Amino acid sequence: MSSRQYIDSQTAHGPSGRRALRPIYISQDMYSEDWNSNLHTHGCAELFFITDGHGRFRTQYEEFPVSIHDLIIVNANVLHTELSQMDNPLEYIVLGVEGLEAMGGADGYTMLHIHSGWRELLNCLDLILQEARDARRDYEKVCCRLLEVVLILLERQDSLSLSDAPDGSRPSQECALVRRYIDNHFKEDLKLEQLARLAHINKYYLAHTFRREFGVSPINYLISRRVDESRFLLRETDHSLSLIAQMLGFSSPSYFSQCFRRVEGVSPIEYRRQHRSKGAGGLSP
Repeated sequence: MSSRQYIDSQTAHGPSGRRALRPIYISQDMYSEDWNSNLHTHGCAELFFITDGHGRFRTQYEEFPVSIHDLIIVNANVLHTELSQMDNPLEYIVLGVEGLEAMGGADGYTMLHIHSGWRELLNCLDLILQEARDARRDYEKVCCRLLEVVLILLERQDSLSLSDAPDGSRPSQECALVRRYIDNHFKEDLKLEQLARLAHINKYYLAHTFRREFGVSPINYLISRRVDESRFLLRETDHSLSLIAQMLGFSSPSYFSQCFRRVEGVSPIEYRRQHRSKGAGGLSP
């Protein structure tokens, strides 16, 4: 069972005058045999509310048991994953929040057992899930307000301290990972869904954060890397446009020409004419 919902919300003020926070996504998950338990990171804090079952939570430095009524808050860019036995699979709701940081955990995460207010927390989380799924008018504002309530309820727990994540301290490791992967695999047939799975995040969240970090969408960055390589091939080889398109992962020569013209302002054939090395003969596409 997995149903992650992306929340396309604007920034909203948190409780107690806290700087603007954003609920990014919420999902309800149950551990299964095909679960990917590799260590990974996210560019926002994640709040894991364990709703049933038994399992273990793993970070870069340690592994510990978790069960119902446990809350694990993992700060941005902290390696983690979840493990479970199939006879009593772990179930949880995870809420991704931008701009939040749990204090007190030296290794970037905090765990506590919720003794009181658990039902109220689950009621709020269920409402956020419902609002995100239905996406009715102003659902983003509702999700932001419900996030405020969740954080207020959590701050009533004596052993938990929350704060704003410092400005500039949350470079998105997911986006850096995706950009490196594109740099190394841009000649392959890459899709946004595949890149999102690689980074363990929702594809809409990836598109949003990647554009915020690098000023361009993941797919347009992929196209720009392919066009960069095509310039060399057009100048220094006699390869046809069809072969270049195939080598660089474009779906067709016409799509290659369309992308190249959009980036360079001229067609690949015209670029080749303008930049052909002296003495090299041209081939028709």
